[in-house]
Amino acid sequence: MKTIIHKAETRGKTNHGWLNSNHTFSFANYHHTERMHFGVLRVLNDDCVQAGMGFGTHPHDNMEIISIPLEGDLEHKDSLGNVTVIKEGDIQIMSAGTGVTHSEYNKSKDKAVKFLQIWIFPKLKNVSPRYGQITIKNLEKENVFYQVLSPNKDDQGLWLNQDAWFHIGQFAKGKSDTYNIKKAGNGVYAFILEGEVEINDNQLAHRDGIGIWDTKSIYLKAINIARVLLMEVPMLR
Repeated sequence: MKTIIHKAETRGKTNHGWLNSNHTFSFANYHHTERMHFGVLRVLNDDCVQAGMGFGTHPHDNMEIISIPLEGDLEHKDSLGNVTVIKEGDIQIMSAGTGVTHSEYNKSKDKAVKFLQIWIFPKLKNVSPRYGQITIKNLEKENVFYQVLSPNKDDQGLWLNQDAWFHIGQFAKGKSDTYNIKKAGNGVYAFILEGEVEINDNQLAHRDGIGIWDTKSIYLKAINIARVLLMEVPMLR
């Protein structure tokens, strides 16, 4: 088993006034040669956008882009014709494929929106662009990891163009769960959304991250009330 830990305070930081972002991996002006990616997980940005502000129209291609609002509402528009609002409790995926343009704005005029922006290298390149969004509140379970993304169209949650699975766990103090790797050779990156946990004897808190690979499972126990995002992804060889 191999492990890498990224404490919250070691992340790269960007503050443009309207945008305050923390980067687990190299992004924009933040460059760290030892923090380029975890397997096919390329970007994990923890963004806060001020009221009425946002990202103007810009292009993407050959990337799986996932947005998870944590507080507030995010308005999305894209060249596929989608005009939607992503709320806390939703999850969105945009498979950029051959190319797509989009914009994202804080829908609120009086409060900030906080969300995770996650990029995954795709399994297949130059596919037709695709958009998906669901409310994960319909999938929620207590004290176990529940699936929100997978590579299978007919499986629970959204599907993405990669052999990757995303799960979220909401745990009461003292509760625990074991996550079993779904595909041999994959690793798991855990990001602590709230609270404090112990993962394979490593103590982690709010916004800490841990990558684990060369293992068949990981074990989590909540030290306090906690919420955790698990991202199982192929490791780049």
